[in-house]
Amino acid sequence: MAARVFFLFTLGYFLSYFYRSANAVLAKDLSQDLGLGPAELGFMTSLFYLAFAAVQLPLGGFLDQVGPRVVTPALLLVAALGSVVFALAPSFPILALGRALIGVGMAAALMGSLKAFSLWFPKNYATVSTLLVGLGATGGLLAATPLALLKEALGWRGVFLVGALGVVGVALAIHLGVRNTPPGVPWPKAGGSGGLREVWQNGRLLRVAFLSLAFAGSFLALQTLWAGAYGYHLGLSAVAVGNLLFLYSGMAVLGFLVSGYLADRLGTARVLLLSALAFALGLLLLLLKLLAPAYALLGFFGAFNILTLTQARELVPGHLVGRGTTLVNLFGIGGTFLLQWGVGVVVGSLGYTWAFGGLLLLLLLALGLYLPVLQKSSG
Repeated sequence: MAARVFFLFTLGYFLSYFYRSANAVLAKDLSQDLGLGPAELGFMTSLFYLAFAAVQLPLGGFLDQVGPRVVTPALLLVAALGSVVFALAPSFPILALGRALIGVGMAAALMGSLKAFSLWFPKNYATVSTLLVGLGATGGLLAATPLALLKEALGWRGVFLVGALGVVGVALAIHLGVRNTPPGVPWPKAGGSGGLREVWQNGRLLRVAFLSLAFAGSFLALQTLWAGAYGYHLGLSAVAVGNLLFLYSGMAVLGFLVSGYLADRLGTARVLLLSALAFALGLLLLLLKLLAPAYALLGFFGAFNILTLTQARELVPGHLVGRGTTLVNLFGIGGTFLLQWGVGVVVGSLGYTWAFGGLLLLLLLALGLYLPVLQKSSG
């Protein structure tokens, strides 16, 4: 049963990663078919994250009270509806609505998994949860060169119609094939509104959350749109852009897979700091237009942002794991919305150099605020 729980939740996160990443390859097609400028493209794509973030806090309460076996599949059905709306959209507002529905529907793919794993795999939670993310992140590989080839055969609308059927299938499989807890393990009692106040009053947790905003937000804003759009801006072909995104996503898979192992052995806070500094170096290389090494660094070390969720679990009691992790994820996903949209606005007015430079400065600020957490964790 434990293996089935791991596999099915990983499959759900695979779909979430595919959908969040798809617009990077489709940026040119969406812009041409519907006449979208950089700001509109960035705003529409970022609606996935705005909608995703908007449901995080109530989602945490539902996961703590009802459990992921019901919550995750129910929201996946919303994502399937959004995929159909997106595929059939005749205009920008309908396209944006579809993208937002997909974001709502995928909001529990990772958080539901982490809640389930905290009970199914409590002794090696960091390793198992980052293994989930590493394998699920192969959805980003599917949304790179394979998607570039697939959309040539089916068109981007056909891709989203077929995808909706896959999402429905996974939703049914999770609901019918998993349990909230292992046999004999009781469901932990969830706190009331006081639990939510407790996580918001946790100063160390908020520092981790702001790091997630800058680190996860930059990583995802690039991977799921601007790393692809930047390649097109430099005159690369769709397949060449797909290859760069494949490099980015492939290195991210490796980063996800090793991040938990390193955190369990070296300490979460220390590994987070070093990986964020390496990601900052990747941003610098991107500014210098050294694309291959930049995409490799950004993908591999950017994946370590997942450790902000691991650290959230370390900073809250067991009955608040759902709310603690969704609070940090709210900042990370909300940051992705703000940064993905903001990059589009800056690109449209000042260009890519200012946009990517802004991401670098924000990350360095977040690291400065994070240092007290590192010092206390080391002490």
